[in-house]
Amino acid sequence: MNEGSFAAILPLIIFMVVMVGISIFVKNQHAGKNFVGSYFVGNRELGGFVLAMTTVATYSSVSSFVGGPGMAFSVGFGWIYMAVVQVTAIFLVLGIFGKRVAILARKLNAVTVVDIIRARFQSDFLAAVAAFVIVLFFCGTMTAQFVGGAKLFAAVTGYGYEVGLILFGLVVVIYTSIGGFRAVALTDTFCALIMMVGIILLLYYVLKFGGGYENIMTNLEENHPEMFEPFSMGNMPWGIYFTQWFLVGICTIALPQSVVRGISYKNTFGLHQAMLIGTIVVGFMNIGINFTGILSHGVLTGDAASYGGVDNIIPMTIATVMPTNLVGLAIIGPLAASISTISGLLIVASSSIVKDVYIHYKQKKSEVVSDKKIKILSMAITMFIGILVFVIALTPPNLIWLINMFAFGGLETAFFWTLLLGLFWKKANKTGALFSMVGGTIIYCAAQAAGFKFFNLHQITIGISVSLILFLIGTYFGKSTDEKTLKIFFP
Repeated sequence: MNEGSFAAILPLIIFMVVMVGISIFVKNQHAGKNFVGSYFVGNRELGGFVLAMTTVATYSSVSSFVGGPGMAFSVGFGWIYMAVVQVTAIFLVLGIFGKRVAILARKLNAVTVVDIIRARFQSDFLAAVAAFVIVLFFCGTMTAQFVGGAKLFAAVTGYGYEVGLILFGLVVVIYTSIGGFRAVALTDTFCALIMMVGIILLLYYVLKFGGGYENIMTNLEENHPEMFEPFSMGNMPWGIYFTQWFLVGICTIALPQSVVRGISYKNTFGLHQAMLIGTIVVGFMNIGINFTGILSHGVLTGDAASYGGVDNIIPMTIATVMPTNLVGLAIIGPLAASISTISGLLIVASSSIVKDVYIHYKQKKSEVVSDKKIKILSMAITMFIGILVFVIALTPPNLIWLINMFAFGGLETAFFWTLLLGLFWKKANKTGALFSMVGGTIIYCAAQAAGFKFFNLHQITIGISVSLILFLIGTYFGKSTDEKTLKIFFP
Protein backbone atom coordinates (compact mmCIF):
# COMPACT_ATOMS: atom_id res chain seq x y z
CA MET A 1 0.00 0.00 0.00
CA ASN A 2 1.48 3.29 -1.05
CA GLU A 3 -0.95 5.69 0.55
CA GLY A 4 -2.37 5.63 4.03
CA SER A 5 -6.04 4.72 4.19
CA PHE A 6 -8.19 5.43 7.23
CA ALA A 7 -10.00 2.13 6.71
CA ALA A 8 -6.66 0.36 7.19
CA ILE A 9 -6.12 1.79 10.67
CA LEU A 10 -9.72 2.02 11.92
CA PRO A 11 -9.70 -1.51 13.46
CA LEU A 12 -6.42 -0.63 15.18
CA ILE A 13 -7.90 2.58 16.61
CA ILE A 14 -10.92 0.64 17.92
CA PHE A 15 -8.55 -1.97 19.39
CA MET A 16 -6.57 0.73 21.22
CA VAL A 17 -9.73 2.35 22.60
CA VAL A 18 -10.83 -1.03 23.95
CA MET A 19 -7.42 -1.52 25.61
CA VAL A 20 -7.61 1.85 27.37
CA GLY A 21 -11.22 1.11 28.36
CA ILE A 22 -10.17 -2.20 29.97
CA SER A 23 -7.44 -0.39 31.91
CA ILE A 24 -9.82 2.27 33.25
CA PHE A 25 -12.38 -0.40 34.18
CA VAL A 26 -9.76 -2.40 36.11
CA LYS A 27 -8.54 0.72 37.90
CA ASN A 28 -12.07 1.58 39.07
CA GLN A 29 -12.87 -2.02 40.04
CA HIS A 30 -9.83 -2.28 42.31
CA ALA A 31 -9.97 1.20 43.82
CA GLY A 32 -9.49 1.08 47.58
CA LYS A 33 -7.69 -2.29 47.62
CA ASN A 34 -4.04 -2.74 48.59
CA PHE A 35 -2.34 -0.74 45.86
CA VAL A 36 1.05 -2.48 45.70
CA GLY A 37 -0.47 -5.97 45.54
CA SER A 38 -3.11 -4.86 43.05
CA TYR A 39 -0.87 -2.78 40.77
CA PHE A 40 2.09 -5.18 40.55
CA VAL A 41 0.54 -8.70 40.82
CA GLY A 42 -3.22 -8.21 40.47
CA ASN A 43 -3.87 -9.25 44.10
CA ARG A 44 -2.96 -12.84 43.15
CA GLU A 45 -6.42 -13.41 41.67
CA LEU A 46 -5.69 -14.54 38.09
CA GLY A 47 -7.61 -17.56 36.84
CA GLY A 48 -6.13 -20.26 34.62
CA PHE A 49 -7.27 -18.86 31.27
CA VAL A 50 -6.08 -15.30 31.94
CA LEU A 51 -2.81 -16.58 33.45
CA ALA A 52 -2.17 -18.68 30.33
CA MET A 53 -2.97 -15.87 27.93
CA THR A 54 -0.95 -13.17 29.72
CA THR A 55 2.06 -15.47 29.92
CA VAL A 56 1.74 -16.38 26.22
CA ALA A 57 1.25 -12.77 25.16
CA THR A 58 4.24 -11.50 27.15
CA TYR A 59 6.42 -14.33 25.83
CA SER A 60 5.39 -13.68 22.21
CA SER A 61 6.82 -10.58 20.56
CA VAL A 62 6.73 -8.74 17.27
CA SER A 63 9.78 -10.78 16.24
CA SER A 64 7.66 -13.93 16.57
CA PHE A 65 5.27 -12.55 13.96
CA VAL A 66 7.74 -10.80 11.65
CA GLY A 67 11.34 -12.02 11.89
CA GLY A 68 10.46 -15.67 12.62
CA PRO A 69 8.12 -16.32 9.67
CA GLY A 70 10.45 -14.24 7.48
CA MET A 71 13.25 -16.67 8.32
CA ALA A 72 10.89 -19.60 7.69
CA PHE A 73 10.24 -18.12 4.22
CA SER A 74 14.00 -18.21 3.53
CA VAL A 75 14.96 -21.45 5.29
CA GLY A 76 11.91 -23.68 5.15
CA PHE A 77 10.71 -26.35 7.55
CA GLY A 78 14.08 -26.44 9.32
CA TRP A 79 13.13 -23.12 10.94
CA ILE A 80 9.90 -24.64 12.28
CA TYR A 81 11.80 -27.65 13.65
CA MET A 82 14.11 -25.23 15.46
CA ALA A 83 11.43 -22.81 16.68
CA VAL A 84 9.03 -25.50 17.90
CA VAL A 85 11.04 -25.78 21.13
CA GLN A 86 9.20 -22.61 22.20
CA VAL A 87 6.02 -24.67 22.55
CA THR A 88 7.38 -26.06 25.83
CA ALA A 89 8.20 -22.64 27.32
CA ILE A 90 4.91 -21.89 29.12
CA PHE A 91 4.56 -25.45 30.41
CA LEU A 92 8.11 -25.39 31.81
CA VAL A 93 8.08 -21.92 33.38
CA LEU A 94 4.77 -22.52 35.18
CA GLY A 95 5.56 -26.15 35.93
CA ILE A 96 9.02 -25.52 37.38
CA PHE A 97 8.59 -22.13 39.03
CA GLY A 98 4.82 -21.54 39.22
CA LYS A 99 3.82 -23.31 42.43
CA ARG A 100 7.20 -22.81 44.13
CA VAL A 101 7.12 -19.06 43.53
CA ALA A 102 3.44 -18.78 44.54
CA ILE A 103 3.99 -20.53 47.89
CA LEU A 104 7.07 -18.45 48.69
CA ALA A 105 5.39 -15.20 47.64
CA ARG A 106 2.54 -15.84 50.05
CA LYS A 107 4.93 -16.77 52.86
CA LEU A 108 7.10 -13.71 52.33
CA ASN A 109 4.33 -11.34 51.17
CA ALA A 110 6.45 -10.85 48.04
CA VAL A 111 5.08 -9.13 44.96
CA THR A 112 8.15 -9.29 42.69
CA VAL A 113 10.79 -11.81 41.67
CA VAL A 114 13.43 -9.53 43.24
CA ASP A 115 11.57 -9.75 46.58
CA ILE A 116 12.08 -13.53 46.50
CA ILE A 117 15.75 -13.23 45.48
CA ARG A 118 16.40 -10.76 48.32
CA ALA A 119 14.75 -13.05 50.88
CA ARG A 120 16.53 -16.19 49.61
CA PHE A 121 20.04 -14.72 49.61
CA GLN A 122 19.58 -12.03 52.30
CA SER A 123 21.30 -9.41 50.17
CA ASP A 124 20.09 -5.90 49.37
CA PHE A 125 23.02 -5.44 47.00
CA LEU A 126 22.07 -8.53 44.97
CA ALA A 127 18.47 -7.32 44.86
CA ALA A 128 19.61 -3.89 43.62
CA VAL A 129 21.76 -5.52 40.91
CA ALA A 130 18.81 -7.71 39.87
CA ALA A 131 16.54 -4.65 39.63
CA PHE A 132 19.16 -2.80 37.56
CA VAL A 133 19.62 -5.74 35.18
CA ILE A 134 15.85 -6.01 34.70
CA VAL A 135 15.41 -2.32 33.87
CA LEU A 136 18.49 -2.25 31.59
CA PHE A 137 17.62 -5.26 29.43
CA PHE A 138 13.88 -4.59 29.49
CA CYS A 139 14.50 -1.15 27.98
CA GLY A 140 16.40 -2.84 25.13
CA THR A 141 13.61 -5.34 24.54
CA MET A 142 10.90 -2.67 24.68
CA THR A 143 12.79 -0.51 22.19
CA ALA A 144 12.90 -3.46 19.79
CA GLN A 145 9.13 -3.96 20.20
CA PHE A 146 8.34 -0.29 19.63
CA VAL A 147 10.51 -0.08 16.52
CA GLY A 148 9.43 -3.44 15.08
CA GLY A 149 5.74 -2.67 15.59
CA ALA A 150 5.99 0.84 14.10
CA LYS A 151 7.93 -0.39 11.04
CA LEU A 152 5.35 -3.13 10.47
CA PHE A 153 2.54 -0.57 10.76
CA ALA A 154 4.23 1.75 8.24
CA ALA A 155 4.96 -1.04 5.75
CA VAL A 156 1.42 -2.40 5.70
CA THR A 157 -0.82 0.67 6.10
CA GLY A 158 1.14 3.26 4.12
CA TYR A 159 1.18 5.68 7.04
CA GLY A 160 4.47 6.98 8.42
CA TYR A 161 6.64 5.25 11.04
CA GLU A 162 6.00 8.04 13.56
CA VAL A 163 2.22 7.73 13.16
CA GLY A 164 2.38 4.05 14.08
CA LEU A 165 4.68 4.72 17.00
CA ILE A 166 2.36 7.36 18.41
CA LEU A 167 -0.81 5.40 17.72
CA PHE A 168 0.13 2.22 19.55
CA GLY A 169 3.26 3.24 21.46
CA LEU A 170 1.81 5.99 23.60
CA VAL A 171 -1.46 4.10 24.14
CA VAL A 172 0.30 1.07 25.61
CA VAL A 173 2.27 3.31 27.97
CA ILE A 174 -0.92 5.08 29.08
CA TYR A 175 -3.06 1.99 29.73
CA THR A 176 -0.24 0.17 31.52
CA SER A 177 0.42 3.18 33.75
CA ILE A 178 -3.26 3.51 34.62
CA GLY A 179 -4.28 -0.09 35.23
CA GLY A 180 -1.15 -1.91 36.40
CA PHE A 181 -0.65 -5.68 36.34
CA ARG A 182 -4.30 -6.76 36.25
CA ALA A 183 -5.02 -4.44 33.34
CA VAL A 184 -1.92 -5.85 31.61
CA ALA A 185 -3.16 -9.42 32.24
CA LEU A 186 -6.62 -8.72 30.80
CA THR A 187 -5.34 -6.73 27.83
CA ASP A 188 -2.76 -9.47 27.21
CA THR A 189 -5.60 -11.98 27.08
CA PHE A 190 -7.38 -9.82 24.52
CA CYS A 191 -4.10 -9.48 22.57
CA ALA A 192 -3.52 -13.25 22.53
CA LEU A 193 -7.01 -13.88 21.16
CA ILE A 194 -6.48 -11.22 18.49
CA MET A 195 -3.11 -12.78 17.57
CA MET A 196 -4.81 -16.13 16.88
CA VAL A 197 -7.53 -14.48 14.79
CA GLY A 198 -4.84 -12.64 12.82
CA ILE A 199 -2.94 -15.85 12.10
CA ILE A 200 -6.10 -17.64 10.89
CA LEU A 201 -7.06 -14.72 8.64
CA LEU A 202 -3.61 -14.40 7.11
CA LEU A 203 -3.28 -18.17 6.58
CA TYR A 204 -6.66 -18.29 4.84
CA TYR A 205 -5.87 -15.47 2.42
CA VAL A 206 -2.36 -16.76 1.70
CA LEU A 207 -3.78 -20.16 0.74
CA LYS A 208 -6.51 -18.52 -1.33
CA PHE A 209 -4.07 -16.24 -3.15
CA GLY A 210 -1.58 -19.06 -3.77
CA GLY A 211 -4.15 -21.41 -5.31
CA GLY A 212 -4.49 -23.72 -2.32
CA TYR A 213 -2.19 -25.80 -0.13
CA GLU A 214 -1.38 -28.51 -2.71
CA ASN A 215 -0.49 -25.98 -5.38
CA ILE A 216 1.88 -24.06 -3.11
CA MET A 217 3.57 -27.22 -1.81
CA THR A 218 4.01 -28.61 -5.33
CA ASN A 219 5.71 -25.38 -6.41
CA LEU A 220 7.98 -25.52 -3.34
CA GLU A 221 8.99 -29.12 -4.09
CA GLU A 222 9.90 -28.19 -7.66
CA ASN A 223 11.66 -24.88 -7.01
CA HIS A 224 12.92 -25.09 -3.41
CA PRO A 225 13.50 -28.75 -2.46
CA GLU A 226 16.07 -27.67 0.17
CA MET A 227 13.23 -26.18 2.27
CA PHE A 228 12.06 -29.68 3.18
CA GLU A 229 15.44 -30.66 4.64
CA PRO A 230 15.95 -30.21 8.45
CA PHE A 231 19.29 -28.45 7.80
CA SER A 232 18.03 -26.77 4.61
CA MET A 233 21.14 -27.97 2.73
CA GLY A 234 23.44 -25.85 4.85
CA ASN A 235 21.15 -22.85 5.51
CA MET A 236 20.28 -24.18 8.99
CA PRO A 237 23.58 -25.33 10.61
CA TRP A 238 23.42 -27.37 13.81
CA GLY A 239 24.73 -24.37 15.75
CA ILE A 240 21.51 -22.44 15.16
CA TYR A 241 19.43 -25.36 16.42
CA PHE A 242 21.58 -25.73 19.54
CA THR A 243 21.76 -22.03 20.42
CA GLN A 244 18.15 -21.19 19.69
CA TRP A 245 16.96 -24.11 21.80
CA PHE A 246 18.81 -22.43 24.65
CA LEU A 247 18.00 -18.82 23.82
CA VAL A 248 14.28 -19.03 23.06
CA GLY A 249 13.56 -22.41 24.65
CA ILE A 250 15.10 -23.86 27.79
CA CYS A 251 16.55 -20.68 29.32
CA THR A 252 13.36 -18.64 28.91
CA ILE A 253 11.92 -20.39 31.97
CA ALA A 254 13.89 -17.95 34.15
CA LEU A 255 12.86 -14.70 32.44
CA PRO A 256 11.58 -12.42 35.25
CA GLN A 257 8.56 -11.31 33.20
CA SER A 258 7.44 -14.95 32.97
CA VAL A 259 8.36 -16.09 36.50
CA VAL A 260 6.40 -13.20 38.08
CA ARG A 261 3.24 -14.76 36.64
CA GLY A 262 3.68 -17.47 39.27
CA ILE A 263 3.02 -14.89 41.98
CA SER A 264 -0.25 -13.77 40.45
CA TYR A 265 -2.47 -16.85 40.05
CA LYS A 266 -5.37 -17.71 42.32
CA ASN A 267 -5.08 -21.47 42.96
CA THR A 268 -3.41 -24.71 41.85
CA PHE A 269 -6.28 -25.65 39.55
CA GLY A 270 -5.76 -22.35 37.71
CA LEU A 271 -2.03 -23.06 37.41
CA HIS A 272 -2.58 -26.50 35.88
CA GLN A 273 -5.23 -25.10 33.56
CA ALA A 274 -2.83 -22.36 32.46
CA MET A 275 -0.06 -24.87 31.73
CA LEU A 276 -2.35 -26.82 29.40
CA ILE A 277 -4.00 -23.85 27.68
CA GLY A 278 -0.73 -21.93 27.36
CA THR A 279 1.06 -24.85 25.70
CA ILE A 280 -1.74 -25.35 23.16
CA VAL A 281 -1.94 -21.63 22.33
CA VAL A 282 1.85 -21.20 21.98
CA GLY A 283 1.96 -24.29 19.77
CA PHE A 284 -0.79 -22.97 17.53
CA MET A 285 0.73 -19.50 17.22
CA ASN A 286 4.34 -20.63 16.83
CA ILE A 287 3.73 -23.32 14.22
CA GLY A 288 0.88 -21.41 12.55
CA ILE A 289 2.73 -18.16 11.86
CA ASN A 290 5.99 -19.84 10.81
CA PHE A 291 4.12 -22.22 8.49
CA THR A 292 2.36 -19.18 7.01
CA GLY A 293 5.82 -17.74 6.34
CA ILE A 294 6.71 -20.83 4.30
CA LEU A 295 3.40 -20.73 2.42
CA SER A 296 4.10 -17.09 1.52
CA HIS A 297 6.10 -18.52 -1.39
CA GLY A 298 2.68 -18.86 -3.03
CA VAL A 299 2.35 -15.07 -2.79
CA LEU A 300 5.87 -13.67 -3.16
CA THR A 301 8.00 -15.02 -6.00
CA GLY A 302 11.42 -13.53 -5.21
CA ASP A 303 13.84 -14.26 -2.36
CA ALA A 304 13.87 -12.34 0.95
CA ALA A 305 16.63 -9.98 -0.24
CA SER A 306 14.50 -8.80 -3.16
CA TYR A 307 11.89 -7.60 -0.65
CA GLY A 308 14.39 -5.80 1.58
CA GLY A 309 15.13 -8.65 4.01
CA VAL A 310 13.28 -11.23 6.09
CA ASP A 311 11.53 -8.61 8.24
CA ASN A 312 9.58 -7.42 5.21
CA ILE A 313 8.15 -10.78 4.16
CA ILE A 314 5.06 -10.78 6.40
CA PRO A 315 4.27 -7.05 5.89
CA MET A 316 4.50 -7.58 2.10
CA THR A 317 2.34 -10.69 2.33
CA ILE A 318 -0.35 -8.92 4.36
CA ALA A 319 -0.38 -5.95 1.96
CA THR A 320 -0.59 -8.28 -1.06
CA VAL A 321 -3.21 -10.85 -0.05
CA MET A 322 -5.51 -9.09 2.41
CA PRO A 323 -8.56 -7.08 1.27
CA THR A 324 -8.13 -3.39 2.11
CA ASN A 325 -10.92 -3.44 4.69
CA LEU A 326 -9.25 -6.35 6.52
CA VAL A 327 -5.65 -5.11 6.48
CA GLY A 328 -6.19 -3.20 9.72
CA LEU A 329 -7.59 -6.32 11.38
CA ALA A 330 -4.73 -8.51 10.14
CA ILE A 331 -2.05 -6.12 11.38
CA ILE A 332 -3.54 -6.06 14.89
CA GLY A 333 -2.16 -9.59 15.49
CA PRO A 334 1.54 -8.73 15.13
CA LEU A 335 1.03 -5.36 16.82
CA ALA A 336 -0.80 -7.07 19.69
CA ALA A 337 2.31 -9.23 20.19
CA SER A 338 4.42 -6.09 20.39
CA ILE A 339 1.98 -4.29 22.69
CA SER A 340 1.54 -7.18 25.12
CA THR A 341 5.31 -7.66 25.43
CA ILE A 342 5.84 -3.94 26.10
CA SER A 343 3.11 -3.76 28.75
CA GLY A 344 4.37 -6.89 30.54
CA LEU A 345 7.96 -5.65 30.62
CA LEU A 346 6.91 -2.14 31.58
CA ILE A 347 5.06 -3.20 34.73
CA VAL A 348 7.93 -5.46 35.88
CA ALA A 349 10.51 -2.72 35.22
CA SER A 350 8.39 -0.25 37.19
CA SER A 351 8.04 -2.66 40.12
CA SER A 352 11.83 -3.14 40.15
CA ILE A 353 12.32 0.58 40.81
CA VAL A 354 9.32 1.35 43.03
CA LYS A 355 8.91 -1.83 45.07
CA ASP A 356 12.38 -3.36 45.03
CA VAL A 357 14.38 -0.17 45.52
CA TYR A 358 12.33 2.78 46.79
CA ILE A 359 9.79 1.09 49.11
CA HIS A 360 12.40 -1.32 50.49
CA TYR A 361 14.77 1.57 51.22
CA LYS A 362 12.03 3.45 53.06
CA GLN A 363 11.06 0.37 55.06
CA LYS A 364 14.68 -0.17 56.15
CA LYS A 365 14.66 3.37 57.54
CA SER A 366 11.34 2.58 59.29
CA GLU A 367 9.58 5.24 57.25
CA VAL A 368 5.94 4.78 56.33
CA VAL A 369 5.02 5.53 52.72
CA SER A 370 1.35 6.29 52.10
CA ASP A 371 -0.64 4.33 49.52
CA LYS A 372 -1.39 7.60 47.76
CA LYS A 373 2.30 8.41 47.35
CA ILE A 374 3.12 4.89 46.15
CA LYS A 375 0.24 5.08 43.67
CA ILE A 376 1.43 8.38 42.19
CA LEU A 377 5.06 7.25 42.10
CA SER A 378 4.24 3.87 40.50
CA MET A 379 2.20 5.42 37.73
CA ALA A 380 4.81 8.15 37.20
CA ILE A 381 7.72 5.68 36.99
CA THR A 382 5.79 3.40 34.62
CA MET A 383 4.96 6.40 32.45
CA PHE A 384 8.55 7.70 32.57
CA ILE A 385 10.14 4.40 31.49
CA GLY A 386 7.59 4.00 28.70
CA ILE A 387 8.10 7.52 27.36
CA LEU A 388 11.90 7.14 27.60
CA VAL A 389 11.80 4.02 25.43
CA PHE A 390 9.30 5.75 23.11
CA VAL A 391 11.73 8.67 22.61
CA ILE A 392 14.62 6.26 21.88
CA ALA A 393 12.43 4.51 19.32
CA LEU A 394 11.78 7.81 17.48
CA THR A 395 15.28 7.44 16.04
CA PRO A 396 15.17 3.69 15.47
CA PRO A 397 18.39 1.69 15.83
CA ASN A 398 19.21 -0.96 13.25
CA LEU A 399 19.36 -4.72 13.81
CA ILE A 400 16.20 -4.91 15.97
CA TRP A 401 16.26 -8.73 15.97
CA LEU A 402 19.79 -8.73 17.39
CA ILE A 403 18.88 -6.18 20.09
CA ASN A 404 15.94 -8.36 21.15
CA MET A 405 18.08 -11.51 21.31
CA PHE A 406 20.85 -9.64 23.15
CA ALA A 407 18.39 -8.59 25.85
CA PHE A 408 16.95 -12.12 26.09
CA GLY A 409 20.42 -13.56 26.56
CA GLY A 410 21.37 -10.98 29.18
CA LEU A 411 18.29 -11.67 31.31
CA GLU A 412 18.77 -15.43 31.02
CA THR A 413 22.44 -15.20 31.98
CA ALA A 414 21.60 -13.09 35.04
CA PHE A 415 18.58 -15.01 36.34
CA PHE A 416 18.71 -18.63 35.15
CA TRP A 417 21.03 -20.08 37.78
CA THR A 418 20.13 -17.52 40.45
CA LEU A 419 16.50 -18.62 40.36
CA LEU A 420 16.91 -22.29 39.48
CA LEU A 421 19.66 -23.11 41.99
CA GLY A 422 18.46 -20.55 44.54
CA LEU A 423 14.99 -22.06 44.76
CA PHE A 424 15.87 -25.74 44.39
CA TRP A 425 19.38 -26.17 45.84
CA LYS A 426 19.80 -25.81 49.58
CA LYS A 427 23.54 -25.10 49.42
CA ALA A 428 23.20 -22.11 47.08
CA ASN A 429 24.36 -18.94 48.85
CA LYS A 430 24.68 -15.19 48.45
CA THR A 431 28.28 -15.24 47.17
CA GLY A 432 27.45 -17.75 44.47
CA ALA A 433 24.41 -15.75 43.33
CA LEU A 434 26.39 -12.49 43.27
CA PHE A 435 29.30 -13.98 41.33
CA SER A 436 26.88 -15.59 38.89
CA MET A 437 24.67 -12.57 38.23
CA VAL A 438 27.34 -9.88 38.13
CA GLY A 439 30.21 -11.87 36.59
CA GLY A 440 28.09 -13.83 34.13
CA THR A 441 26.29 -10.73 32.85
CA ILE A 442 29.54 -8.76 32.42
CA ILE A 443 31.20 -11.63 30.54
CA TYR A 444 28.13 -12.08 28.36
CA CYS A 445 28.01 -8.37 27.46
CA ALA A 446 31.77 -8.31 26.82
CA ALA A 447 31.50 -11.32 24.49
CA GLN A 448 28.68 -9.60 22.62
CA ALA A 449 30.63 -6.34 22.32
CA ALA A 450 33.77 -8.13 21.08
CA GLY A 451 31.79 -10.39 18.74
CA PHE A 452 33.47 -13.39 20.36
CA LYS A 453 31.77 -16.74 19.85
CA PHE A 454 32.57 -20.28 20.96
CA PHE A 455 32.27 -22.73 18.03
CA ASN A 456 30.29 -19.97 16.27
CA LEU A 457 27.44 -20.34 18.80
CA HIS A 458 25.43 -17.41 20.19
CA GLN A 459 27.02 -15.75 23.24
CA ILE A 460 24.24 -17.11 25.47
CA THR A 461 26.27 -20.33 25.64
CA ILE A 462 29.19 -18.34 27.07
CA GLY A 463 26.99 -16.39 29.46
CA ILE A 464 25.12 -19.42 30.83
CA SER A 465 28.31 -21.51 31.18
CA VAL A 466 30.36 -18.79 32.92
CA SER A 467 27.39 -17.91 35.13
CA LEU A 468 27.13 -21.53 36.33
CA ILE A 469 30.88 -21.86 36.96
CA LEU A 470 30.93 -18.61 38.96
CA PHE A 471 27.88 -19.69 40.94
CA LEU A 472 29.56 -22.95 41.95
CA ILE A 473 32.85 -21.19 42.84
CA GLY A 474 31.04 -18.57 44.92
CA THR A 475 28.97 -21.22 46.68
CA TYR A 476 32.08 -23.24 47.55
CA PHE A 477 34.01 -20.31 49.03
CA GLY A 478 31.10 -18.26 50.36
CA LYS A 479 29.31 -18.35 53.68
CA SER A 480 26.39 -20.76 54.01
CA THR A 481 22.85 -19.41 54.20
CA ASP A 482 21.50 -19.09 57.75
CA GLU A 483 19.15 -21.77 59.09
CA LYS A 484 16.25 -19.37 59.55
CA THR A 485 16.19 -18.57 55.83
CA LEU A 486 16.62 -22.21 54.83
CA LYS A 487 13.62 -23.21 56.95
CA ILE A 488 11.47 -20.80 54.97
CA PHE A 489 12.67 -21.98 51.55
CA PHE A 490 13.29 -25.67 52.40
CA PRO A 491 10.91 -26.52 55.25
